[in-house]
Amino acid sequence: MVRPTASEVPSAHAEPHLSGRSGWLRAAVMGANDGILSTASLIAGVAAGSGDKATILLAGFAGLVAGALSMAAGEYVSVSSQADAEKADVAREKLELEQNPEAELAELTAIYQERGLDPELAAQVAEKLTEADALTAHLRDEIGLTDLAPPQPVQAASVSALTFAAGAAVPLSVAAMVPVTGLIWWVAAATLVGLGSLGALGAKAGGAPQMRAAGRVVLWGALAMAITSGIGALLGQGL
Repeated sequence: MVRPTASEVPSAHAEPHLSGRSGWLRAAVMGANDGILSTASLIAGVAAGSGDKATILLAGFAGLVAGALSMAAGEYVSVSSQADAEKADVAREKLELEQNPEAELAELTAIYQERGLDPELAAQVAEKLTEADALTAHLRDEIGLTDLAPPQPVQAASVSALTFAAGAAVPLSVAAMVPVTGLIWWVAAATLVGLGSLGALGAKAGGAPQMRAAGRVVLWGALAMAITSGIGALLGQGL
């Protein structure tokens, strides 16, 4: 039997792990999904309330701008808070390693014992990892901070704003091209197609089942537009 050489054996690190995309994927999908759905719901609500074409488009455009800015601000604050918390954890761990390295080594050893290693092996692993990079070992195994790349608030905010605007442009463009009569149905159809495509695309990029993701987002999208249309129609009758 011919055994493969070391160069012929596939490395475990070469296996694709799609969960690593979760950061940017979450911001992009959330932004586009919110852009499509919130703008479409706004347009449907105004149209159901007997708004004229100019009012409908103005409301949709205002929703696009306000939503994009809101998403950017929210994502920036969220990621900045995460970055501040991670920096504080790193600084605290550095201080503890400087002031009491023996206790930190014992803490790391205890962690490996809890994960199934016998005391002697746990102590050896803890000592080796401490010699190599004590801070990284503690951040990873004690705190659970595995991604040491600093969060990027500006990048996250930009992605959220751009994807929201791109999503919102779908129902807004449809509303601009079709007559007021039947506008709600045209916008709803385009929105559901867009939501389904986005859900499937996000699931594919993340390695998740596409049909389930698409069906879930389409269902909730249809419900949201139905509710806002109903509210718009009720309010429109009272005006």
